[in-house]
Amino acid sequence: MTGAARHFVLGLILLLAAGGIIGGLYGYVERGLLVASLIALFWQVRNLLAFERALHTRDFEAFRLGEGIWQQIFSRFSYVSERAAQRKLEYRRLLKQIRRSTDALPDGAVILNENNDIVVCNRAAKRLAGLKRKKDRGRRVDNLLRNPKLVKLLAEDDYMQAIEIPSPVTDGNWLNCRAVPYGAGQKLLILRDVTERNRLSKMRRDFVANASHELRSPLTVISGYLDSLTEDPAMPAAWSQPVSQMRAQAQRMNRIVEELLELSRLESGDEARSDHVVDVAGLLTAARNAVFRDGKTASIDVVIDSSAQLRGSSNEIDSVISNILSNAVRHTPVDGRIVLTWRSDSDGAELSVEDSGEGIDAHYLPRLTERFFRVDKGRSRDDGGVGLGLAIVKHVLSRHDAELRIDSEPGKGSTFSCHFPPLRVIVDPPIPLAGERSSG
Repeated sequence: MTGAARHFVLGLILLLAAGGIIGGLYGYVERGLLVASLIALFWQVRNLLAFERALHTRDFEAFRLGEGIWQQIFSRFSYVSERAAQRKLEYRRLLKQIRRSTDALPDGAVILNENNDIVVCNRAAKRLAGLKRKKDRGRRVDNLLRNPKLVKLLAEDDYMQAIEIPSPVTDGNWLNCRAVPYGAGQKLLILRDVTERNRLSKMRRDFVANASHELRSPLTVISGYLDSLTEDPAMPAAWSQPVSQMRAQAQRMNRIVEELLELSRLESGDEARSDHVVDVAGLLTAARNAVFRDGKTASIDVVIDSSAQLRGSSNEIDSVISNILSNAVRHTPVDGRIVLTWRSDSDGAELSVEDSGEGIDAHYLPRLTERFFRVDKGRSRDDGGVGLGLAIVKHVLSRHDAELRIDSEPGKGSTFSCHFPPLRVIVDPPIPLAGERSSG
Protein backbone atom coordinates (compact mmCIF):
# COMPACT_ATOMS: atom_id res chain seq x y z
CA MET A 1 0.00 0.00 0.00
CA THR A 2 1.38 3.43 -0.95
CA GLY A 3 1.83 6.30 1.50
CA ALA A 4 -1.12 8.23 0.01
CA ALA A 5 -3.36 5.19 0.39
CA ARG A 6 -2.29 4.71 4.00
CA HIS A 7 -2.98 8.39 4.73
CA PHE A 8 -6.40 8.08 3.05
CA VAL A 9 -7.37 5.01 5.10
CA LEU A 10 -6.02 6.57 8.30
CA GLY A 11 -7.94 9.81 7.69
CA LEU A 12 -11.12 7.86 7.02
CA ILE A 13 -10.68 5.89 10.28
CA LEU A 14 -10.05 9.08 12.25
CA LEU A 15 -13.13 10.75 10.72
CA LEU A 16 -15.33 7.80 11.62
CA ALA A 17 -13.82 7.64 15.10
CA ALA A 18 -14.46 11.35 15.62
CA GLY A 19 -18.04 10.92 14.44
CA GLY A 20 -18.54 8.00 16.78
CA ILE A 21 -17.06 9.86 19.76
CA ILE A 22 -19.14 12.98 19.13
CA GLY A 23 -22.28 10.89 18.67
CA GLY A 24 -21.43 8.99 21.86
CA LEU A 25 -21.29 12.22 23.85
CA TYR A 26 -24.90 12.77 22.90
CA GLY A 27 -25.89 9.15 23.27
CA TYR A 28 -26.11 8.47 19.48
CA VAL A 29 -23.00 6.58 18.43
CA GLU A 30 -24.61 5.06 15.29
CA ARG A 31 -25.85 8.46 14.10
CA GLY A 32 -22.41 9.95 14.67
CA LEU A 33 -20.83 7.20 12.53
CA LEU A 34 -23.47 7.64 9.84
CA VAL A 35 -22.94 11.41 9.65
CA ALA A 36 -19.15 10.91 9.48
CA SER A 37 -19.61 8.33 6.68
CA LEU A 38 -21.85 10.69 4.70
CA ILE A 39 -19.30 13.50 5.08
CA ALA A 40 -16.52 11.20 3.81
CA LEU A 41 -18.68 10.00 0.93
CA PHE A 42 -19.68 13.55 -0.04
CA TRP A 43 -16.06 14.69 -0.03
CA GLN A 44 -14.87 11.81 -2.24
CA VAL A 45 -17.81 12.17 -4.66
CA ARG A 46 -17.02 15.87 -4.94
CA ASN A 47 -13.39 15.09 -5.74
CA LEU A 48 -14.45 12.35 -8.22
CA LEU A 49 -16.75 14.76 -10.09
CA ALA A 50 -14.04 17.41 -10.09
CA PHE A 51 -11.54 14.90 -11.54
CA GLU A 52 -14.03 13.78 -14.19
CA ARG A 53 -14.57 17.43 -15.17
CA ALA A 54 -10.80 17.96 -15.32
CA LEU A 55 -10.53 14.99 -17.71
CA HIS A 56 -12.86 16.77 -20.13
CA THR A 57 -11.38 20.25 -19.76
CA ARG A 58 -7.76 19.06 -19.44
CA ASP A 59 -7.44 21.51 -16.48
CA PHE A 60 -5.77 19.65 -13.59
CA GLU A 61 -4.57 22.69 -11.61
CA ALA A 62 -6.69 21.67 -8.59
CA PHE A 63 -4.90 18.29 -8.43
CA ARG A 64 -1.31 19.24 -9.17
CA LEU A 65 -0.36 20.17 -5.59
CA GLY A 66 -0.79 18.29 -2.33
CA GLU A 67 -0.19 14.74 -1.17
CA GLY A 68 -3.71 13.34 -1.03
CA ILE A 69 -4.87 10.26 -2.88
CA TRP A 70 -6.44 12.33 -5.66
CA GLN A 71 -3.14 14.09 -6.24
CA GLN A 72 -1.50 10.66 -6.50
CA ILE A 73 -4.17 9.48 -8.95
CA PHE A 74 -3.53 12.58 -11.06
CA SER A 75 0.24 11.99 -10.97
CA ARG A 76 -0.19 8.40 -12.13
CA PHE A 77 -2.69 9.44 -14.81
CA SER A 78 -0.38 12.21 -16.00
CA TYR A 79 2.55 9.78 -16.20
CA VAL A 80 0.55 7.22 -18.19
CA SER A 81 -0.85 9.91 -20.49
CA GLU A 82 2.60 11.32 -21.20
CA ARG A 83 3.95 7.83 -21.91
CA ALA A 84 1.03 7.12 -24.22
CA ALA A 85 1.50 10.44 -26.03
CA GLN A 86 5.20 9.72 -26.41
CA ARG A 87 4.57 6.24 -27.74
CA LYS A 88 1.93 7.58 -30.12
CA LEU A 89 4.44 10.14 -31.38
CA GLU A 90 7.07 7.44 -31.81
CA TYR A 91 4.55 5.23 -33.60
CA ARG A 92 3.66 8.05 -35.99
CA ARG A 93 7.33 8.74 -36.61
CA LEU A 94 7.99 5.05 -37.27
CA LEU A 95 4.93 4.84 -39.54
CA LYS A 96 6.19 7.82 -41.55
CA GLN A 97 9.60 6.18 -41.89
CA ILE A 98 8.03 2.93 -43.05
CA ARG A 99 5.82 4.82 -45.48
CA ARG A 100 8.80 6.73 -46.88
CA SER A 101 10.69 3.45 -47.21
CA THR A 102 7.84 1.70 -49.01
CA ASP A 103 7.26 4.72 -51.22
CA ALA A 104 10.91 4.50 -52.28
CA LEU A 105 10.45 0.90 -53.44
CA PRO A 106 10.08 0.36 -57.20
CA ASP A 107 7.60 -2.47 -56.55
CA GLY A 108 4.01 -1.96 -55.50
CA ALA A 109 3.17 -3.07 -51.94
CA VAL A 110 -0.41 -3.53 -50.75
CA ILE A 111 -1.21 -4.68 -47.20
CA LEU A 112 -4.44 -6.71 -47.07
CA ASN A 113 -6.51 -7.94 -44.13
CA GLU A 114 -8.12 -11.38 -43.83
CA ASN A 115 -10.93 -10.31 -46.20
CA ASN A 116 -8.47 -9.02 -48.81
CA ASP A 117 -9.49 -5.44 -48.01
CA ILE A 118 -6.79 -2.83 -48.63
CA VAL A 119 -5.24 -1.57 -45.38
CA VAL A 120 -2.53 0.59 -46.93
CA CYS A 121 -0.54 0.76 -50.17
CA ASN A 122 2.52 2.62 -51.39
CA ARG A 123 2.99 5.04 -54.28
CA ALA A 124 4.29 2.36 -56.62
CA ALA A 125 0.96 0.52 -56.26
CA LYS A 126 -0.77 3.64 -57.59
CA ARG A 127 1.68 3.94 -60.48
CA LEU A 128 1.58 0.25 -61.42
CA ALA A 129 -2.02 -0.71 -60.62
CA GLY A 130 -3.90 2.56 -60.19
CA LEU A 131 -4.63 1.99 -56.49
CA LYS A 132 -5.30 5.12 -54.41
CA ARG A 133 -4.04 5.16 -50.83
CA LYS A 134 -6.99 7.00 -49.25
CA LYS A 135 -9.86 6.39 -51.64
CA ASP A 136 -9.34 2.62 -51.95
CA ARG A 137 -8.65 1.94 -48.26
CA GLY A 138 -11.10 -0.70 -46.99
CA ARG A 139 -12.05 -1.89 -50.49
CA ARG A 140 -11.40 -5.43 -51.70
CA VAL A 141 -8.34 -5.53 -53.92
CA ASP A 142 -9.85 -8.22 -56.17
CA ASN A 143 -12.75 -5.86 -56.91
CA LEU A 144 -10.29 -3.21 -58.08
CA LEU A 145 -7.87 -5.52 -59.91
CA ARG A 146 -10.32 -7.84 -61.63
CA ASN A 147 -8.41 -10.89 -62.77
CA PRO A 148 -9.29 -14.58 -62.20
CA LYS A 149 -5.63 -15.49 -61.58
CA LEU A 150 -5.35 -12.87 -58.82
CA VAL A 151 -8.59 -14.04 -57.20
CA LYS A 152 -7.27 -17.61 -57.20
CA LEU A 153 -3.89 -16.52 -55.80
CA LEU A 154 -5.49 -14.67 -52.87
CA ALA A 155 -7.97 -17.47 -52.17
CA GLU A 156 -5.41 -20.29 -52.06
CA ASP A 157 -2.87 -18.52 -49.80
CA ASP A 158 -0.07 -20.16 -51.79
CA TYR A 159 2.88 -17.99 -50.75
CA MET A 160 5.27 -19.75 -53.14
CA GLN A 161 3.21 -19.03 -56.24
CA ALA A 162 3.57 -15.99 -58.49
CA ILE A 163 1.28 -14.96 -61.33
CA GLU A 164 1.39 -12.43 -64.15
CA ILE A 165 -1.59 -10.25 -65.05
CA PRO A 166 -2.10 -7.42 -67.55
CA SER A 167 -1.59 -3.96 -66.12
CA PRO A 168 -4.91 -2.17 -65.41
CA VAL A 169 -3.16 1.16 -66.02
CA THR A 170 -1.13 0.77 -69.22
CA ASP A 171 -2.10 -1.43 -72.15
CA GLY A 172 0.61 -3.91 -73.05
CA ASN A 173 2.27 -3.82 -69.64
CA TRP A 174 2.40 -6.83 -67.32
CA LEU A 175 2.53 -7.17 -63.55
CA ASN A 176 4.01 -10.02 -61.55
CA CYS A 177 1.91 -10.60 -58.40
CA ARG A 178 2.89 -12.49 -55.26
CA ALA A 179 1.31 -12.65 -51.80
CA VAL A 180 3.35 -13.21 -48.63
CA PRO A 181 2.32 -13.40 -44.93
CA TYR A 182 2.33 -10.05 -43.15
CA GLY A 183 1.25 -9.71 -39.54
CA ALA A 184 -1.67 -11.40 -37.80
CA GLY A 185 -4.38 -12.23 -40.33
CA GLN A 186 -2.78 -10.01 -42.96
CA LYS A 187 -0.87 -10.53 -46.18
CA LEU A 188 1.35 -8.37 -48.35
CA LEU A 189 0.60 -8.25 -52.07
CA ILE A 190 3.73 -7.38 -54.06
CA LEU A 191 3.32 -5.99 -57.58
CA ARG A 192 6.31 -5.90 -59.93
CA ASP A 193 6.48 -4.52 -63.45
CA VAL A 194 7.78 -7.34 -65.70
CA THR A 195 6.96 -5.69 -69.02
CA GLU A 196 10.60 -5.34 -70.04
CA ARG A 197 11.41 -8.89 -69.02
CA ASN A 198 8.47 -10.24 -71.00
CA ARG A 199 9.42 -8.09 -73.98
CA LEU A 200 12.98 -9.46 -73.95
CA SER A 201 11.64 -12.99 -73.52
CA LYS A 202 9.36 -12.49 -76.53
CA MET A 203 12.26 -11.13 -78.56
CA ARG A 204 14.30 -14.19 -77.65
CA ARG A 205 11.47 -16.55 -78.60
CA ASP A 206 10.89 -14.73 -81.88
CA PHE A 207 14.60 -14.80 -82.69
CA VAL A 208 14.89 -18.52 -81.96
CA ALA A 209 11.75 -19.27 -83.97
CA ASN A 210 12.81 -17.14 -86.93
CA ALA A 211 16.38 -18.47 -86.90
CA SER A 212 15.10 -22.03 -86.71
CA HIS A 213 12.74 -21.43 -89.64
CA GLU A 214 15.59 -19.97 -91.69
CA LEU A 215 17.84 -22.94 -90.90
CA ARG A 216 15.33 -25.53 -92.08
CA SER A 217 15.76 -24.84 -95.81
CA PRO A 218 19.57 -25.03 -96.00
CA LEU A 219 19.57 -28.06 -93.71
CA THR A 220 17.08 -29.80 -95.98
CA VAL A 221 19.29 -29.14 -99.00
CA ILE A 222 22.44 -30.29 -97.17
CA SER A 223 20.72 -33.43 -95.88
CA GLY A 224 19.43 -34.21 -99.37
CA TYR A 225 22.88 -34.02 -100.94
CA LEU A 226 24.42 -36.05 -98.14
CA ASP A 227 21.74 -38.74 -98.56
CA SER A 228 22.48 -38.85 -102.28
CA LEU A 229 26.20 -39.15 -101.69
CA THR A 230 25.67 -41.94 -99.18
CA GLU A 231 23.60 -43.94 -101.69
CA ASP A 232 25.94 -43.22 -104.64
CA PRO A 233 27.97 -46.38 -105.41
CA ALA A 234 30.57 -44.29 -107.22
CA MET A 235 31.51 -42.35 -104.08
CA PRO A 236 35.18 -42.92 -103.17
CA ALA A 237 35.72 -45.14 -100.16
CA ALA A 238 37.79 -42.46 -98.45
CA TRP A 239 34.70 -40.20 -98.39
CA SER A 240 32.44 -42.79 -96.81
CA GLN A 241 33.20 -42.07 -93.16
CA PRO A 242 33.31 -38.24 -93.45
CA VAL A 243 30.03 -38.17 -95.38
CA SER A 244 28.43 -40.51 -92.86
CA GLN A 245 29.53 -38.26 -90.00
CA MET A 246 28.26 -35.15 -91.81
CA ARG A 247 24.93 -36.88 -92.44
CA ALA A 248 24.60 -37.80 -88.76
CA GLN A 249 25.38 -34.22 -87.69
CA ALA A 250 22.91 -32.83 -90.23
CA GLN A 251 20.23 -35.12 -88.82
CA ARG A 252 21.12 -33.99 -85.31
CA MET A 253 20.88 -30.35 -86.38
CA ASN A 254 17.48 -31.04 -87.90
CA ARG A 255 16.31 -32.48 -84.59
CA ILE A 256 17.61 -29.41 -82.75
CA VAL A 257 15.75 -27.10 -85.13
CA GLU A 258 12.53 -29.08 -84.74
CA GLU A 259 12.82 -29.03 -80.95
CA LEU A 260 13.53 -25.29 -80.93
CA LEU A 261 10.47 -24.64 -83.07
CA GLU A 262 8.36 -26.85 -80.81
CA LEU A 263 9.65 -25.08 -77.69
CA SER A 264 8.93 -21.65 -79.20
CA ARG A 265 5.40 -22.75 -80.06
CA LEU A 266 4.80 -24.01 -76.51
CA GLU A 267 6.21 -20.87 -74.88
CA SER A 268 4.03 -18.57 -76.95
CA GLY A 269 0.82 -20.50 -76.22
CA ASP A 270 -1.53 -20.57 -73.26
CA GLU A 271 -3.24 -23.56 -71.67
CA ALA A 272 -3.78 -26.66 -73.79
CA ARG A 273 -7.29 -27.35 -75.03
CA SER A 274 -9.44 -29.35 -72.64
CA ASP A 275 -12.06 -30.59 -75.11
CA HIS A 276 -9.81 -33.31 -76.58
CA VAL A 277 -9.47 -36.72 -74.95
CA VAL A 278 -5.99 -38.26 -74.59
CA ASP A 279 -5.60 -42.03 -74.27
CA VAL A 280 -2.49 -42.09 -72.08
CA ALA A 281 -2.39 -45.88 -71.81
CA GLY A 282 -2.30 -46.19 -75.60
CA LEU A 283 0.42 -43.55 -75.90
CA LEU A 284 2.59 -45.35 -73.33
CA THR A 285 2.31 -48.65 -75.18
CA ALA A 286 3.06 -47.00 -78.52
CA ALA A 287 6.08 -45.16 -77.09
CA ARG A 288 7.41 -48.41 -75.62
CA ASN A 289 7.06 -50.24 -78.94
CA ALA A 290 8.76 -47.40 -80.83
CA VAL A 291 11.82 -47.30 -78.56
CA PHE A 292 12.32 -50.88 -77.35
CA ARG A 293 14.82 -52.93 -79.33
CA ASP A 294 15.62 -56.46 -78.11
CA GLY A 295 19.17 -56.70 -76.87
CA LYS A 296 19.95 -53.05 -77.62
CA THR A 297 18.00 -51.25 -74.89
CA ALA A 298 17.00 -51.92 -71.32
CA SER A 299 13.76 -53.83 -70.79
CA ILE A 300 10.73 -51.52 -70.87
CA ASP A 301 7.51 -52.42 -69.03
CA VAL A 302 4.20 -50.59 -69.19
CA VAL A 303 2.01 -50.71 -66.08
CA ILE A 304 -1.56 -49.44 -66.41
CA ASP A 305 -3.30 -49.04 -63.04
CA SER A 306 -6.17 -46.87 -64.27
CA SER A 307 -8.52 -46.46 -67.20
CA ALA A 308 -8.58 -42.70 -66.69
CA GLN A 309 -7.94 -40.40 -69.66
CA LEU A 310 -6.78 -36.80 -69.93
CA ARG A 311 -8.21 -33.62 -71.34
CA GLY A 312 -5.60 -31.99 -73.52
CA SER A 313 -3.39 -32.41 -76.58
CA SER A 314 -2.52 -35.95 -77.57
CA ASN A 315 0.53 -34.82 -79.56
CA GLU A 316 1.91 -32.82 -76.63
CA ILE A 317 1.41 -35.63 -74.10
CA ASP A 318 3.07 -38.01 -76.56
CA SER A 319 5.98 -35.55 -76.72
CA VAL A 320 6.25 -35.66 -72.90
CA ILE A 321 6.36 -39.45 -72.87
CA SER A 322 8.84 -39.65 -75.74
CA ASN A 323 11.27 -37.12 -74.26
CA ILE A 324 11.29 -38.63 -70.78
CA LEU A 325 11.51 -42.18 -72.14
CA SER A 326 14.36 -41.32 -74.53
CA ASN A 327 16.31 -39.83 -71.60
CA ALA A 328 15.72 -43.00 -69.58
CA VAL A 329 16.87 -45.21 -72.47
CA ARG A 330 20.06 -43.17 -73.00
CA HIS A 331 21.05 -43.31 -69.33
CA THR A 332 20.02 -46.90 -68.48
CA PRO A 333 22.32 -49.83 -69.32
CA VAL A 334 21.11 -52.68 -71.50
CA ASP A 335 20.75 -54.99 -68.48
CA GLY A 336 18.65 -52.37 -66.63
CA ARG A 337 14.89 -51.86 -66.44
CA ILE A 338 12.50 -49.03 -67.28
CA VAL A 339 8.89 -48.94 -66.06
CA LEU A 340 6.19 -46.67 -67.51
CA THR A 341 3.26 -46.32 -65.10
CA TRP A 342 -0.17 -44.68 -65.39
CA ARG A 343 -2.25 -44.38 -62.22
CA SER A 344 -4.92 -42.10 -60.79
CA ASP A 345 -6.84 -41.34 -57.60
CA SER A 346 -9.00 -38.60 -56.11
CA ASP A 347 -6.07 -36.13 -56.26
CA GLY A 348 -5.63 -36.51 -60.02
CA ALA A 349 -3.52 -38.74 -62.24
CA GLU A 350 0.18 -39.50 -62.50
CA LEU A 351 2.36 -40.62 -65.38
CA SER A 352 5.76 -41.83 -64.24
CA VAL A 353 8.91 -43.15 -65.91
CA GLU A 354 11.20 -45.06 -63.55
CA ASP A 355 14.61 -46.37 -64.59
CA SER A 356 17.48 -48.22 -62.94
CA GLY A 357 20.12 -46.11 -64.66
CA GLU A 358 23.03 -44.04 -63.44
CA GLY A 359 20.96 -41.49 -61.52
CA ILE A 360 21.53 -37.76 -61.08
CA ASP A 361 23.22 -35.77 -58.32
CA ALA A 362 20.77 -33.79 -56.18
CA HIS A 363 22.34 -30.39 -56.97
CA TYR A 364 21.60 -30.91 -60.69
CA LEU A 365 17.88 -31.62 -60.24
CA PRO A 366 16.62 -27.98 -60.09
CA ARG A 367 18.32 -27.22 -63.43
CA LEU A 368 17.21 -30.24 -65.44
CA THR A 369 14.35 -28.39 -67.16
CA GLU A 370 16.54 -25.49 -68.28
CA ARG A 371 17.01 -25.31 -72.02
CA PHE A 372 20.37 -26.72 -73.25
CA PHE A 373 21.31 -27.92 -69.74
CA ARG A 374 23.08 -31.28 -69.75
CA VAL A 375 24.50 -33.11 -66.73
CA ASP A 376 27.12 -34.92 -68.82
CA LYS A 377 27.67 -32.66 -71.83
CA GLY A 378 30.09 -34.96 -73.59
CA ARG A 379 27.86 -38.01 -73.36
CA SER A 380 24.70 -36.12 -74.27
CA ARG A 381 26.34 -34.74 -77.40
CA ASP A 382 27.50 -38.19 -78.50
CA ASP A 383 24.05 -39.68 -77.92
CA GLY A 384 22.20 -36.89 -79.71
CA GLY A 385 20.74 -35.09 -76.68
CA VAL A 386 20.93 -31.29 -76.69
CA GLY A 387 19.18 -30.45 -73.43
CA LEU A 388 15.82 -29.35 -74.86
CA GLY A 389 13.71 -32.43 -74.11
CA LEU A 390 12.92 -31.68 -70.46
CA ALA A 391 12.38 -28.00 -71.24
CA ILE A 392 9.69 -29.09 -73.70
CA VAL A 393 8.26 -31.44 -71.05
CA LYS A 394 8.08 -28.59 -68.54
CA HIS A 395 6.17 -26.28 -70.91
CA VAL A 396 3.77 -29.01 -72.06
CA LEU A 397 2.92 -29.89 -68.46
CA SER A 398 2.46 -26.21 -67.61
CA ARG A 399 -0.04 -25.92 -70.48
CA HIS A 400 -1.90 -28.91 -68.99
CA ASP A 401 -1.93 -27.49 -65.41
CA ALA A 402 0.45 -30.29 -64.41
CA GLU A 403 3.82 -30.43 -62.69
CA LEU A 404 6.98 -32.48 -63.06
CA ARG A 405 8.54 -34.18 -60.03
CA ILE A 406 12.02 -35.70 -60.23
CA ASP A 407 13.46 -38.16 -57.73
CA SER A 408 16.95 -39.46 -58.37
CA GLU A 409 20.01 -40.79 -56.61
CA PRO A 410 23.37 -41.57 -58.21
CA GLY A 411 23.73 -45.26 -58.88
CA LYS A 412 20.09 -46.03 -58.04
CA GLY A 413 18.21 -44.64 -61.03
CA SER A 414 15.65 -41.88 -61.50
CA THR A 415 11.88 -41.42 -61.46
CA PHE A 416 10.20 -38.68 -63.50
CA SER A 417 6.57 -38.19 -62.42
CA CYS A 418 4.02 -36.00 -64.19
CA HIS A 419 1.09 -35.14 -61.92
CA PHE A 420 -2.16 -33.95 -63.53
CA PRO A 421 -4.90 -32.23 -61.47
CA PRO A 422 -8.44 -33.70 -61.24
CA LEU A 423 -9.86 -31.09 -63.64
CA ARG A 424 -7.74 -32.62 -66.42
CA VAL A 425 -8.67 -36.23 -65.65
CA ILE A 426 -11.61 -38.10 -67.19
CA VAL A 427 -12.76 -40.91 -64.90
CA ASP A 428 -15.14 -43.43 -66.41
CA PRO A 429 -15.61 -45.93 -64.84
CA PRO A 430 -14.45 -45.00 -61.28
CA ILE A 431 -10.77 -45.45 -60.61
CA PRO A 432 -8.37 -46.83 -59.56
CA LEU A 433 -9.04 -50.22 -61.14
CA ALA A 434 -7.78 -52.65 -58.54
CA GLY A 435 -6.06 -55.69 -59.99
CA GLU A 436 -6.08 -54.53 -63.61
CA ARG A 437 -2.42 -54.26 -64.49
CA SER A 438 -1.05 -54.76 -67.97
CA SER A 439 2.61 -55.10 -68.91
CA GLY A 440 4.17 -54.44 -72.25
